[in-house]
Amino acid sequence: MNKNTVATKVIVPCRFSYLHCWEPDSVNGGDPKYSVSAIVPKSDTKTIEAIKAAIEQAKKESVSKWGGKIPTNLKTPLRDGDIDRPDDEAYKGCYFFNANSRQAPQVVDSKVQPILDQSEVYSGCYGRISVTFYGYNSNGNRGVAAGLGNIQKLKDGEALGGRSKAADEFSTVEEDDFLE
Repeated sequence: MNKNTVATKVIVPCRFSYLHCWEPDSVNGGDPKYSVSAIVPKSDTKTIEAIKAAIEQAKKESVSKWGGKIPTNLKTPLRDGDIDRPDDEAYKGCYFFNANSRQAPQVVDSKVQPILDQSEVYSGCYGRISVTFYGYNSNGNRGVAAGLGNIQKLKDGEALGGRSKAADEFSTVEEDDFLE
């Protein structure tokens, strides 16, 4: 078992979408944060159950933030891609949640070596993220959120968001042929 085991922390194998692991991004004018939308196939029942258990534990640990009881309208992070993103093929047959952090995550490869080339990690590739679920009570909003820890890229995937690689769009050109 992992030496960092905490009941609210989960290592999640997933596909990365809306990935902002190199520069923080501001959503709707909010504080800039590092973030990822983690897409998990519904067929990965082991991971889904671990996420649900961590959310339940975060609820138990956060009761004091919510006046001694779990609110009935509590917001939770795990969402159904078939319901919430029916027109997005990448989310079909999957659950997803958004994880974020004010601190930059460490981004590593399959051998846990730092990835320095930012183009190697992108929306659409596959890997694992460490996530800690926690309760919040802010400006009348109460719920459980997902805190992004670190990111491990494991394999390439089709880029999401319409971004393509230059090598897929261009062929090599000899200097003599340019603008003739």
